[in-house]
Amino acid sequence: MKTMLRGLLAAVGLLLSLSTQAADAPPENAAWTEAKAAAKEGPADVAIAGQATLHLPAGRIFIPQPQAGKLLTAMGNPGEHTELAGLIFPKGDGEWFATLRYIASGYVKDGDAKEWKADDLLASYKEGTEASNDERQKMGVAPIEITGWAEPPAYEATQHRLVWAMSSKEKGAPADAGQGVNYNTYALGREGYLSLNFITDLKDLPAQKPDAKALLGALEFDKGKRYEDFDSATDHVAEYGLAALVVGVGAKKLGLLAVAFAFVAKFAKIILLAVVGFGAAITKFFKRDKPTT
Repeated sequence: MKTMLRGLLAAVGLLLSLSTQAADAPPENAAWTEAKAAAKEGPADVAIAGQATLHLPAGRIFIPQPQAGKLLTAMGNPGEHTELAGLIFPKGDGEWFATLRYIASGYVKDGDAKEWKADDLLASYKEGTEASNDERQKMGVAPIEITGWAEPPAYEATQHRLVWAMSSKEKGAPADAGQGVNYNTYALGREGYLSLNFITDLKDLPAQKPDAKALLGALEFDKGKRYEDFDSATDHVAEYGLAALVVGVGAKKLGLLAVAFAFVAKFAKIILLAVVGFGAAITKFFKRDKPTT
């Protein structure tokens, strides 16, 4: 997992450093070329779905829609990516990347956060992951198993922010095998929520949590769209509560494979495809005949 993640980030770094001559790259590299052209480098303020602003920090790169969706598709993750707002990568060295989505679920009540039990949530998540393994195999992805919490779910009621992380590995793999983790952060708003999924290697998570939390803190709902702006007389209330964002019930309703099919393990395949596919395109690009002088 770690080696593949490094490979992906090296590929992205190469993508963002290519000259404008990359426009002449082979057709199969079109998604990467478009992503490079659309990339925004921090510090910058990025509007998100007409709901919020991402105060993109220095040293971070944001790829917006529709280029972000095309890039995910090119990386082997098909779908319309309708809720995807963009992708975030570190500039230069870094062993993580993040997806940012806005889900127009309606106002998510957070009262159940006072009552949930981490062990029960973990059991539900394991059951859901096991049930999804047949579908994963149809997608050509190895079945996985959840190994436990990398960080139990914690909700900041004053900021309306939810954080949790689950570790996973391929089913049947040794206990000491490399494990992936998706560090999930959510910011609740008046009409829905922002989902920021931070993908990295489990061994690197402790050192990289500050990066994930800094990105979450860089998200700010616009005035009138904040959680505290909710009007019970007029606003739609989501059909599920906060706990559903952990166990995946909300994700299933919205068709989000990112949670329902255990996002990070699925990305292990995507990362490999990205390295192989993009590496081949770059190799072809630099092997083209050089002009004679």
